[in-house]
Amino acid sequence: MSEKKPNVWEGFKAFLTRGNVVDLAVAVVIGAAFTNIVTAVVKGLINPLVGAIGTKNLDTYSSCLSDKCTGDEGIQLLWGSVLGATLSFVITAAVVYFLMVLPMSKYLARAEARRKAKEGTHEVIELTELEVLKEIRDALVAQRGSGHSER
Repeated sequence: MSEKKPNVWEGFKAFLTRGNVVDLAVAVVIGAAFTNIVTAVVKGLINPLVGAIGTKNLDTYSSCLSDKCTGDEGIQLLWGSVLGATLSFVITAAVVYFLMVLPMSKYLARAEARRKAKEGTHEVIELTELEVLKEIRDALVAQRGSGHSER
């Protein structure tokens, strides 16, 4: 009547190593934890480097599509803002990849290699035992066959 309860720790471990949880964690990290760091890197390092060529604020880079762009008049393409957002995304993605995704992938690959190695060892042992049993069978058949021919 006593059924074995599932191990809570094993279930939790399986939950954490499932791909969806890792993807969710990566999305949360990209969306929240590294926002301030990336903003600081872009404003503190990237913008001054760009500022060596022009202005320190990427948001000021734009192009005008109409004849005159003053104030709210005209059509402006704010490509500096797009460049800044793109740099923020690339930096965030690199940090997440190198600090979370890559180590997790290596861990899962090692775990899979260990599992395959255990299965491979088990199969070799089974094959070896099977071969030994076949040899014993063949020896018994040969012995029985030679015993019948002498009678």
